[in-house]
Formats: sequence, C-alpha cells, structure tokens
Amino acid sequence: MQAEVPCKAFGIASLDKTLGGGLARGRVHEVYAAEPDDAAAVIGFAMALANGLARNEQRTTLWLRSMRAMRLGGVLQAQGWAELGGAPDMALLGMVPDAMALLRATVEALRCPALSVVIAESWGSMRELDLTASRRLALAAEKSGVPLLLLRLEAEPVPSAAQTRWQVASAPSQALPGNASGAPVFDITLLRQKSGPCGMNWRLEWDRDRRIFREAPLSGLVVPVPADRPDAAGAGRQRLAIARSAA
Repeated sequence: MQAEVPCKAFGIASLDKTLGGGLARGRVHEVYAAEPDDAAAVIGFAMALANGLARNEQRTTLWLRSMRAMRLGGVLQAQGWAELGGAPDMALLGMVPDAMALLRATVEALRCPALSVVIAESWGSMRELDLTASRRLALAAEKSGVPLLLLRLEAEPVPSAAQTRWQVASAPSQALPGNASGAPVFDITLLRQKSGPCGMNWRLEWDRDRRIFREAPLSGLVVPVPADRPDAAGAGRQRLAIARSAA
C-alpha cells in the first residue's frame, strides 16, 4: 500500500480538495508566469508559499538563482521577504553561474532534509531541464521530503516529472482604509497535476500576518484570466511592488 504523502493545506476547501489535501511535500511544483510582466507575481507567490510551508518550523528556506536570473529579475531583499511575512534570518540565497549549475545545486539541496523548502528560479527555456533532469529532481525531493518550487520565467511548459504545474498572474487587490495598498492577490491556474484534476482557477489573497492564503474578498469563485489582461490587473501588479522590490 502506497504511503500517504504529507501535504501543506492552503486552507481553501475547493483548492485543497482538488490537490488531495494541499500542496504535497517531497514533490516538485512548477510555477510559470501567465505573462512576462507577471514575473514579480510568480516571485511573490513563491515567497508566500515558502512562508506558508515554513510556518511554525525552525528550518531554512533555500532560494537558488543563476546569474541570469539576477540580471533579469533583480536582487532579492530581506525587507521584501519580511513584508510578505517571512523570516529573512531563516532564508538562504544561493547564486550559481548557469542553468546546469542551478540543476546540480538544486539536486544537492533537495538531499538535505533540514531544509523547509527549496526554490529554484530559472529564466528562459532551459534546455538542460529535460525529462531525465526533471526525474532526478523529483527523486531527490521524494527521498528527503523537501518540496521544490521550480520557478519557470519567460518559459513555456514542457513535459516534466513535476507533481503540479501552476500558472500565476497578478490580480487587483482591495485597498485598505486611507487608500493604502491592499494585500497581494494572485490569479492561479492549476495547469497539470499527476493523477488528479487540473484546469481550475482560483483568486487568492495572501495574509502576511497569519501566513496563509484566503479567497480574495471580491472573488471567491473560479476566476478566468482574460487573455488581454485588463488595466485593473495592472493596478494589481503595482500593489505587488513589494514582491518586485524583493525581486
């Protein structure tokens, strides 16, 4: 009998039910940007996920980036991490020269069960990430129980051994009193899931104080993401400035 895979629940009934309990630990989860301008949303979403996975744990989050990622995405900052509810002193940033080094470092990192989560940020098609390399990542994650968030920016989905594949876009947030910027809001689409349903959409708001996602106040239903991305979404991207400053 196959052992049950530990999961981290999102706390949103329809999402957790679709995932069979939540985001599986010890598995690879790919995250793609819906549009090039959504790179900041992907990074913010990954930070939020990592903060949720690390909740009540005294384990380190490791974020791996190539030099190309730094040139295109900017510098990750401790202040940005803290503004999303994270603990910067429990996060490590690793810089590697290229895509091949990124894959090698990610496999080695996944073999360390002391980590809470590994994030590997890649830009472009990354031809080095073929099925063999993807399976190697999946096996390392499964053996240690450490989840991998594989950020695929400026890339199109390709076959892989990932447990789930997501598409993320920024969405408009609800302004706070005094017209202050609201909490980050993300439109997420489950593009693929091994042995499970996919193709569903959710609009999630990140609560940095409780370090959990919740359904966005004005949109608790399934939300289609328009291809032309209306101006309101642009306002949402502006409210994700903290994620961009962290990137």
